[in-house]
Order: sequence, then C-alpha cells, then structure tokens
Amino acid sequence: MMLAFICYPGCSTCKKARVWLDKSGIAYKFRDIKEENPTEKELADWHQKSGLTLRRFFNTSGLSYRSLGLKDKLDGMTEKEQLALLSSDGMLVKRPLVVGDDFVLVGFREKEWAERL
Repeated sequence: MMLAFICYPGCSTCKKARVWLDKSGIAYKFRDIKEENPTEKELADWHQKSGLTLRRFFNTSGLSYRSLGLKDKLDGMTEKEQLALLSSDGMLVKRPLVVGDDFVLVGFREKEWAERL
C-alpha cells in the first residue's frame, strides 16, 4: 500500500512536510483534508494504529477548535463523540497525517518521520 499524506495545502507545516517527503523520495498519495474529510471509521482506525490519545488528533491551534471551546469540552466527551466531531470538519484534525499499513504519524516532526519512513 502506498502511504497516504493527508494535509491542508494552505498550512505551512504541511508544505514543509510535503517538501521533506519529496526530497526524501518517499511516494505518497496526496489528500486535501478540507476537500475530503476523514470519516469516523478512518479516524477510529488511525487512532488505533497511532497508539496516541485521541486528543492528539485535534488541531488545538486551529480557529475551529478555539471557536467551539473544545479545550474545556473534550474531557467530557466520549470517544465516539470526539470521532464524530473530528469527522465533521477536516480543519479540526491535526495535520499533516501520514498513514501507512500499520502506523500513523500525526503532525510533522522531522526526526520521527525520518525514523519511521
């Protein structure tokens, strides 16, 4: 399976990550998170593969996150409610995401990506 690279093209971190992937010669399928929102099922699968808390999948610096006051609401929400919320708006999702067969990387940390990819 080819890696999926899921990002928002207007995001500077996503642009850096894409340049890094290209320079590293890593093949990927590009997906614009705003055009093609992740589904609840995809998010649940990615969450499970990542080994991270679901909170790590939220774009905490985004306008949507702040305007919805999620900082104070997330802890009171069930996992299902959080997944439904994430799947409702791609801009709530931390990006970029790299999805492989058995792993998911959330956010761009060059050292972590270099070790994993």
